[in-house]
Amino acid sequence: MQRMEKTVKAGGFATARVATARVATIKDVASLARVSIKTVSRVVNKEANVQDQTRQRVLEAVAELNYQPNTAARGLSGKRSYCLGLLYENARESGYFKDVLNGALRTSAAEGYGLLLRPFTLPSESLAADVRQFVLQTRVDGILLTAPLSDYTDVTAVLDELHIPYVQMTPRNSRPGVPNILCNDAEASCAVTEYVMSLGHQRIGFIKGHPEHRAAVERLAGYRLALQKAQLKYEPSLVRPGYFDFESGKKAARALLRLTSPPTAIIASNDDMAAGVVYEAHELGLAIPGQLSVVGFDDTPTASHIWPPLTTVRQPIDAMAAQAIWLLTKTIRGQQLPEVTQPFECQLVLRASTAARGTYQAVEEN
Repeated sequence: MQRMEKTVKAGGFATARVATARVATIKDVASLARVSIKTVSRVVNKEANVQDQTRQRVLEAVAELNYQPNTAARGLSGKRSYCLGLLYENARESGYFKDVLNGALRTSAAEGYGLLLRPFTLPSESLAADVRQFVLQTRVDGILLTAPLSDYTDVTAVLDELHIPYVQMTPRNSRPGVPNILCNDAEASCAVTEYVMSLGHQRIGFIKGHPEHRAAVERLAGYRLALQKAQLKYEPSLVRPGYFDFESGKKAARALLRLTSPPTAIIASNDDMAAGVVYEAHELGLAIPGQLSVVGFDDTPTASHIWPPLTTVRQPIDAMAAQAIWLLTKTIRGQQLPEVTQPFECQLVLRASTAARGTYQAVEEN
């Protein structure tokens, strides 16, 4: 921002020179860097065909003048809107979406793009039509599809038809030629199940996630793999459905803890459901972790805010969303993408909700 001076008259008797701030323009940057406005535009938009020395000179001028590109004006001046769309299901768990949003916003801004959010309530008969309307009304340059929207073929068909670049975040089935971001959910679930086994637990309950989410399928597969490696029988009665929300976690825990031979540990496919398990265990008078160990997934704020704090699996959701936006902007600019995208690694976070196996009696129905 540049400083300017103007004369201010006070009651017609005296004058003063007052410094005011003026927002730097693209012309100011071009003048300071000794290049054309078009060259500044290419550098700001991270386009190719600019010499390294010239690019550096422009970036230094941008920093010196604190120049901020006007996204709306850039959109009006050309075919691009310089806005991206983030499509997501109405969040059942706020912690996960908060991390997605943080990563997406940060990278969008760094790449010179605005970010428009569009939630959807699923299932929806008008989903494809609503996506089409959003794209045509907003003129977004690209779309980030989060799960489970990333697996709706009618949604991807609309984007293909409209020639809108998109990136799939944690899809169950990745599409050839479409960038996607994945996490090693199955490996992480297998590892956390093996950790629980190392504490002496053999009857381990498992609460599945939403059936339309890839993560839910992968986490169940990891649990089953750990049982197989330990030569423990898979018991369907120890696996209960869930939908990534608190209430489904409570319901599943109630069913598991009322089995004739209940589990001594329960792994939930996310922290919100694990919180429901903790709540239900407290309601039944069970000590955690003395009588029941509980594990979550995702390491959302919920995991450290409840008592006892949850042992969980930390996913780099923020970094995954940031990488997805980076891939999307490179696709929009026609730049070459990495040939192979490595899955993001998860990390086991140990807290007070797990301990060596205890014993307790099944809880009778009231």
